Amino acid sequence: MRPTTYQLLLLCSSLWHHGAALSVPDGQQQPLVHPSVPPNRNDADDAHDAHDAHDPPSYRAELLNLHKQLVDVPSISGSEGPVAALLDQILRSHGYTVKLQCLAQQPQDGQPPRCNVVAWPGPNTNGSLDNHVLVTSHIDVVPPYIPYRLNGTAVGHIDMRAITPDTRITGRGTVDAKASVAAQIIATSGEGMKSFSTSLSNTTTNPRPRLRAAIFGEPTDNRLACGHKGIATVTLRAAGRAGHSGYPARGVSATALLVRALGRILDADLGRSARFGNTTVNVGWVGGGVAANVIAAQASARAAIRVAVGDVRTGAGMVEGRLREVLAGVEVGEGGLELVMEAGYGPVECKCDVDGFDTMVANYGTDVPNLEGDHVSYLYGPGSILVAHGDDEGLRVRDLEDAVEGYKKLIKHALEG
Repeated sequence: MRPTTYQLLLLCSSLWHHGAALSVPDGQQQPLVHPSVPPNRNDADDAHDAHDAHDPPSYRAELLNLHKQLVDVPSISGSEGPVAALLDQILRSHGYTVKLQCLAQQPQDGQPPRCNVVAWPGPNTNGSLDNHVLVTSHIDVVPPYIPYRLNGTAVGHIDMRAITPDTRITGRGTVDAKASVAAQIIATSGEGMKSFSTSLSNTTTNPRPRLRAAIFGEPTDNRLACGHKGIATVTLRAAGRAGHSGYPARGVSATALLVRALGRILDADLGRSARFGNTTVNVGWVGGGVAANVIAAQASARAAIRVAVGDVRTGAGMVEGRLREVLAGVEVGEGGLELVMEAGYGPVECKCDVDGFDTMVANYGTDVPNLEGDHVSYLYGPGSILVAHGDDEGLRVRDLEDAVEGYKKLIKHALEG
């Protein structure tokens, strides 16, 4: 009987789609449709300070320079090609075997192709694809591009002599999620991690690995997430009858109908659970009518719903059913309401009973439900989601360094579990 080996894979992704299955050879992925308060100090921070005062981690310079390289390259969603090309180069220089999975439909402006970057330590040899541990994060960021800064100052070169654990790094992607990408690469680059990586099957057969575990990098303040809420996007359309605003009884106001319906939805109990709390609604866009003095014939709104009930497969449907019950109680008269619910998913559970980690539950969505399989999922990463899309996106040096150690612990746990 051939002994089992555990393979370590690194995936830097911008192209996950719902129901994706990891394929090491060339593949096509579709785009994923998906207050500033620094983390509180704790005993771990004090321990980090005591250690760092005498002996900063040996990888500090490599980690910070890698992080800066990634942040310096703009990669707003849809234009991730240049940072994927950079990662290809960096990972090869670290001794990884690298495979690019590029989207068939490519940018028309001469930009590098949009690709997932799949890498594994060491050479490609024949062996089993089973029992892989996947370490993954995303390389796309939200607009706009914000340059890299240290303590508010633009720098071309990092002077390591000036770096302390509390040095603050800001810029677009410094948290979400290039911090995770950099920490994961450093965590998987050591000889101890490479020793786990002894086999990879022939990539010409387009195999589908049976993952043992997947570690997803997202901002969790270096706490291990026990899961996150699901999400569903809905469009609510109201139909009325146009008329002169001076004679409201002669028409039917679609905007008035829409406002009443939205009020009912916002006041409704759409379900809750002990782990994930309440299902919440954010009405992010509202529009309708043609002029202030015309009774609106059409109006619509779009909302994002964070689903806290059911499971990943049933939660969105449960919320849709409740929404339709709520709307059935809205008096429409001669008007009409139409609810269109886009594909969504319910709450996602992740493994979080690992010694040495504080835990949390996230309200945002991730790529966790987009990867099919019976693997164990972990969700962890540096930085706070509360600053991730803001003008002040940033984190401390200690957060990056703690994440490297956290990823090492998680990888070891996943490999030995």
